[in-house]
Amino acid sequence: MRWLVTITLLLLFQWYGFQALKTVTSNKWVWGIYFLVVLLIIGNLLLHTLVFERTPTMEPKFMYAIGFFIALFVFQAVLSIALLAEDIIRIPFTIYNYFTKIPGQLRYLPSRRIFISQIALGVAAIPLVSLLYGMYKGKYNFKVLKYTLEYDDLPEAFDGFTLTQISDIHSGSFDNVEQVNYGIDLISQQQSDVVLFTGDLVNNKTEEVLPWIPHFGKIKAPYGVYSILGNHDYGDYTRWDSPEEKTQNIKDLYQAHKDMGWDLLLNESRFIEKDGQRVALVGVENWGSGFKQEGDLDKALDKVAAQDFKILLSHDPSHWEAKVLPHPFNIHLTLSGHTHGMQFGIEIPGWIKWSPVKWRYKQWAGIYGDAKQRLNVNRGFGYLAYPGRVGMWPEISVITLKKSKGVV
Repeated sequence: MRWLVTITLLLLFQWYGFQALKTVTSNKWVWGIYFLVVLLIIGNLLLHTLVFERTPTMEPKFMYAIGFFIALFVFQAVLSIALLAEDIIRIPFTIYNYFTKIPGQLRYLPSRRIFISQIALGVAAIPLVSLLYGMYKGKYNFKVLKYTLEYDDLPEAFDGFTLTQISDIHSGSFDNVEQVNYGIDLISQQQSDVVLFTGDLVNNKTEEVLPWIPHFGKIKAPYGVYSILGNHDYGDYTRWDSPEEKTQNIKDLYQAHKDMGWDLLLNESRFIEKDGQRVALVGVENWGSGFKQEGDLDKALDKVAAQDFKILLSHDPSHWEAKVLPHPFNIHLTLSGHTHGMQFGIEIPGWIKWSPVKWRYKQWAGIYGDAKQRLNVNRGFGYLAYPGRVGMWPEISVITLKKSKGVV
């Protein structure tokens, strides 16, 4: 049934797309080029999906096939909506004309208005161009977003302490070493006291990150680099020849973190000490609503005291409301990723922040909460499936912790 609906929808989009083109031009060469492009895009996706023995790591070539198809799909969807709206007027008019016709009068279906098709093509071109731009430029359009968070109970020694958060690297997706290194250099330029990575180092397999270890290994910080796992890091979305092969893959991933100099937290904690005071870094494995739930917050907090200032690394932001807020310990700052901001949206600071992902996640990008407990959802460093970003650019979060001075 799902395939039937999908095929019907695609055929409907093809028909309406051609109707718009036929209305604005009678040039059959243009028609031919249009159909050739459509066949190439759909055929390329089908070949990668059904025929080619592609590695199950969501490699760049396959993602480009997905990306071009999404761009075409959105373009045709906008055209179809516009022309369908016109048909809602045309068809009833024709029915009315049929039953009220004067003897001898011809029955007819009003022709499509050229200006409607022209407007539809113009409007449809906007998301088409945006999606293509996102594939070639937007995915490496790294943004450094800076926040200052105040807490009454932050230890004095950590007033002004800075942390850089990165998330969702998805190293198997990258196709441009120079641009990735540019993003890594931006991380280093922040000169934060600590760097924290919140999961999804790979798409499916550890082998994806091996060429990138020398690059991400350049990331250093005075108080260290700490990391956790995301849902993609467990290898659950690919096929394995044996359970032992999957087990070895995750062991190799642990080693990859170590080789980069990253301290991987697996439901455990570390303390950062400064001038005789400390803050707790707590890292849980993935816990997500509808995803793997290996995260054990109680276990991770085993060595942490209730009065400690706590920074939690938890990949999926749904963990925050489900487990973190109800916990008897006050967890001051939670850092998550996972959503990618859906890699598509509209964001104008102070005006609008929107993405379709908001229909799936209540907390999906940026800072949430109040003075007691806060959450930052990082939009991600890399990308997955659609090989691009539009509006929701790759993010490097820089957070400065400040001690509240109080009211005098």
